[in-house]
Amino acid sequence: MGAEPEREEMDWPVYGTAVRELARMVADDGYRPDMILSIARGGLFVAGSLGYALAVKNLYVMNVEYYTGVDERLDIPVILPPYVDWVDLDDKKVLIVDDVADTGHTLALVHETATEAVAEVRSAVLYQKPQSVVDCEYVWRHTDRWINFPWSTEPPVVDLQGAGTTALDA
Repeated sequence: MGAEPEREEMDWPVYGTAVRELARMVADDGYRPDMILSIARGGLFVAGSLGYALAVKNLYVMNVEYYTGVDERLDIPVILPPYVDWVDLDDKKVLIVDDVADTGHTLALVHETATEAVAEVRSAVLYQKPQSVVDCEYVWRHTDRWINFPWSTEPPVVDLQGAGTTALDA
């Protein structure tokens, strides 16, 4: 068996630096979004942090299912409820935020959906991989590695098999 491939390791202190630098990229570019649209789940952390750093209070969430595991995904990304209410947003500027643009298919779906409803759309991610079909305007780092984020590296504390025990009991 071969060695496990190298991974990008992001801990909370590195995250703090990364998200601040990402916010600075957006601010230095002069882009002032009216709203931040987070792609759940990984984008929630980044969107909240950027909301504070960019003084944007209007945060929206779009739930998209695509990845079901490490390198395991559905054929196409699917938008899940609750859905964003796009009414009266036609003159707004939106910043779509996620943790990583891997294949980019999730970002492409959200970008396409938002573009039909608002005045301007840009995207910001912590990491972008070379195979991404979306080239985000704001990227903290480019990588071709799997990324261990501080919020998703540890196993869940609930028993996903339904046996009644938790990962904390092990």
